[in-house]
Amino acid sequence: MCHYQHGHINAYLKPMLQRDFITLLPTKGLDHVAENILSYLDAKSLCRAERVCKEWSRVISEGMLWKKLIERNVRTDSLWRGLAERKGWIKYLFIPRPGVTHRPHKFYRELFPKIMKDIEAIENNWRTGNHNLQRINCRSENSKGVYCLQYDDDKIVSGLRDNTIKIWDRNSLQCCKILTGHTGSVLCLQYDDKVIISGSSDSTVRVWDVNTGDMVNTLIHHCEAVLHLRFNNGMMVTCSKDRSIAVWDMTSPTEIALRRVLVGHRAAVNVVDFDEKYIVSASGDRTIKVWNTSTCEFVRTLNGHKRGIACLQYRDRLVVSGSSDNSIRLWDIECGTCLRILEGHEELVRCIRFDSKRIVSGAYDGKIKVWDLQAALDIRAQTNTLCLKTLVEHTGRVFRLQFDEFQIVSSSHDDTILIWDFLNCSQKEESATPQALVQVGRSPSPDLT
Repeated sequence: MCHYQHGHINAYLKPMLQRDFITLLPTKGLDHVAENILSYLDAKSLCRAERVCKEWSRVISEGMLWKKLIERNVRTDSLWRGLAERKGWIKYLFIPRPGVTHRPHKFYRELFPKIMKDIEAIENNWRTGNHNLQRINCRSENSKGVYCLQYDDDKIVSGLRDNTIKIWDRNSLQCCKILTGHTGSVLCLQYDDKVIISGSSDSTVRVWDVNTGDMVNTLIHHCEAVLHLRFNNGMMVTCSKDRSIAVWDMTSPTEIALRRVLVGHRAAVNVVDFDEKYIVSASGDRTIKVWNTSTCEFVRTLNGHKRGIACLQYRDRLVVSGSSDNSIRLWDIECGTCLRILEGHEELVRCIRFDSKRIVSGAYDGKIKVWDLQAALDIRAQTNTLCLKTLVEHTGRVFRLQFDEFQIVSSSHDDTILIWDFLNCSQKEESATPQALVQVGRSPSPDLT
């Protein structure tokens, strides 16, 4: 084929190859196809597409593509989901509730940059430590200290050194229920929509109805303090100062049977975590042990901490642990390799949590530190850049914390629960009760030799 023929064919095909199919599809009654194609664009590309021509802008508008983009982000990103719920615009997404109608396209087009501005502000607040602080003074009559907690949008459930479980209303910050029954400090707890399960220095595990507060079961197995517990999908794991780990099958709140006892640690087992693949435990013997969840057989030991280990969290391949050697270590559970050591706390690291972005740790130095998880997993990142912020408000040892995209909730030996709000920021501190004098003394510690 000669050069002239090539040119002739190119001239013939070029107009066909340069057709605006987004504009042409609606003329064939295929508006939905054009909308579906453009719905895959991100925000930046969607902005550009709107400016291509009036027909593209019409397809985007009539297809409610900004609404669909927001809905896609809400479905896939917990930050978007939480923001939608807290700001109230979730009611205009998906299938509206009775009495609520969808807003016009312009509403969603203008809402998107406002959402991005809110997200940028939240991320900046985490980086700078800008927060609104709410304080719950537990005002324990005898022994002071809040050893454990868990929260949701409606309540905070806390376990105290005075042997009680106190439930606090999130709106009023007032105590709305006190559960009594333990004869020792409440050292650990977890709840779901049916039960609260707690472990105590009285060596028992107790099960409570989350709605009524009634005690429905008591498990007597460990011969020393129950230091930690986790439950999920019909299974519970408890650990104790008696150096053992107990695996339980949970048929119902009143039917909980011991499946297996795991032994191997040479000191108190301070913390456990598990998923469908592994049970992970950490001890005052300076080791982390990994067990097969199905068979309960021992898999491997993670060695590296110089002193006893007080806390850990395990998810996917990552284990993050804190120790009385004042350090935090990141581990690959599959190969047992220590990926990173984080240093900065001046005393024992008592509690630690992480999500996809951050690690948050609390220690006996009274400080809470926020770390950049993604940078910590990057071997090129400099160690001195990993701690994003240090938060100092507690006047005693930090015992437990939990966090999400918008807040940290922490508890301490100073007998307070603090709520660090990174969404609604101001300089004013809110308190549930008048500020009381806090006496900080020595508190019972994990066995961390």
